[in-house]
Amino acid sequence: MKSGLILYVPGALLILILLVKAPTLHRRWDQPPMRAVCALLVMGCLVLFLAAPPTIAAVNRFTGVANFSAPLVFGLITAFSGSCVVLVLQWGGGPPAVVRRATRLTVAVYGGVAVAIIVLFAIGEAPVERLRDLDTYYADTPWIREMIVCYLLAHTVGSSALTVLTGRWLRRTHPSLRSLRTGLALIMTGGLLDLGYLVAKWTALGARWSGRDWDGLSTDAAPPLAAGAALMVATGFIVPLVGGSATWRDFSEYRGLHPLWKALRSFAASSVRTVPLTWWSPVGIRLIHRESVIDDGILALARWFDPCVRRAAYEAAREQGMSEARAEVVADAAMLAAACGRRTAATTDADTGPHTAAPAATSGSGAASAETATGACSVPLRDREPPRLSGRPLTALAREFRGSPIAAARAAAVRA
Repeated sequence: MKSGLILYVPGALLILILLVKAPTLHRRWDQPPMRAVCALLVMGCLVLFLAAPPTIAAVNRFTGVANFSAPLVFGLITAFSGSCVVLVLQWGGGPPAVVRRATRLTVAVYGGVAVAIIVLFAIGEAPVERLRDLDTYYADTPWIREMIVCYLLAHTVGSSALTVLTGRWLRRTHPSLRSLRTGLALIMTGGLLDLGYLVAKWTALGARWSGRDWDGLSTDAAPPLAAGAALMVATGFIVPLVGGSATWRDFSEYRGLHPLWKALRSFAASSVRTVPLTWWSPVGIRLIHRESVIDDGILALARWFDPCVRRAAYEAAREQGMSEARAEVVADAAMLAAACGRRTAATTDADTGPHTAAPAATSGSGAASAETATGACSVPLRDREPPRLSGRPLTALAREFRGSPIAAARAAAVRA
């Protein structure tokens, strides 16, 4: 059992992924990419479980045929490679007729290879059961040798195509498509691990053909690489599906709003802050609550907004070459940060002495220093019409609030 854990563990993880995504796969079963993903996951699970030495021994005993597992596992590996190529074709898009022809050709070629593996095993002779080193043990046996070469060639072609194509798409994919880029990176990493597995197998076979014994590459180095490759590739195909779901988008937005929520929650009304949420509350509900707290905090700070801070930050952003849209968000973030600082300072002064009043606290030397740092304003803050935010998405505001490149303008505004 211990010898099979290296394959059983990733196989169990693949089953977990399949169960988690089963509802999505069922709802979108009419879409070819979904069927290809399902085939990929099923094939990956079967390969990992059936290739483990304890399973190989059990299958051989059950069938009564020594090494019956060899064509079974090799055929499934070939089917897994074919599923990878089919899914790559489906992802690549293009004219539906062309994609269908390419898919059918791929299925025909890899199906033919699987049949050839079975035929070659049937006409060959492999009477001695080998649980871990069949490739090298029968490397010089007629027909069995051809069976091994056949599956390795098909697997090499499929793995190489998968790795090259995903690497090419990764370079062309826009950075904003994070889930897709993550999935492609995982697939490419899995492809590289799989190529490492193939290099180990081919090297061990080549050594056998030249009279050397490098069997350790095939029996010890190759299996961990294969397990890691299958897990990476399957996970990589799942990530874009998860990343494109409404739940994942809500979670990403919820997480992105954290810095803004953390800064504004103390200014929001207590009735909004204390809405009861349990750990099992849906992420959509959590997102709505977080947005409500942020909106309420912004409303509470409206009379502390300083247009001078906003204008100074906007001009600094434009000078750095930012677009008008992003400069507006950066300016909003700077003005909001300054309002937080003024409101907090005013509250502190009110607690320590009776001489300070809300927005008027910024008049005098403090206001003068603020206006010097952020661009002079002739109208005192308490007499200005409170400016409004630009109405950009809260996630964009949160991103700039957390790490605005106009750090100097923000720092000066907050100090003021």
